[in-house]
Amino acid sequence: MKRVLVKSVFDAFDYVTDHYYPAGQREFAQRDDTYAVISIQDTHTQGFGFKFTQSACCKGVLTLLFDDIVRPVEGAVLFTPEQAARIIDFVWDKRDDVDTLLVHCYGGESRSRAVGAFITRMLGGDDSVYFETGHPNEHVYDTLEMVWIQRLIARE
Repeated sequence: MKRVLVKSVFDAFDYVTDHYYPAGQREFAQRDDTYAVISIQDTHTQGFGFKFTQSACCKGVLTLLFDDIVRPVEGAVLFTPEQAARIIDFVWDKRDDVDTLLVHCYGGESRSRAVGAFITRMLGGDDSVYFETGHPNEHVYDTLEMVWIQRLIARE
């Protein structure tokens, strides 16, 4: 995996459609990298009404439903350690298979930024830009970090 992209749902859709080309005319695709998608969707609408799927360029999709909250809120779904484990497993499985990991939520500012920051750090990169240029959801980041540390300790 060469890069992690954090986008809004709208920008993620544009990124994916930039890989499209008419039959027999691959040279017209605006992008040709391989990618995997972590699609974070809202629970109150049961998603955004569409799901990303695998294709010639898309080598995997993980869709999760949780809300942009940092503590329990009635009627909303808080990010869980089980969801964190699914993200960690997905990234670990795809890290050598794709050029790009595309992470999106509705606005691309809180939940997906937290996931992008954590993944960057998990893979040995510097996650500081995510915190300097925005506001990652602290609960999501801390839960991912906790699950990752638990796994590292269990391996010792």
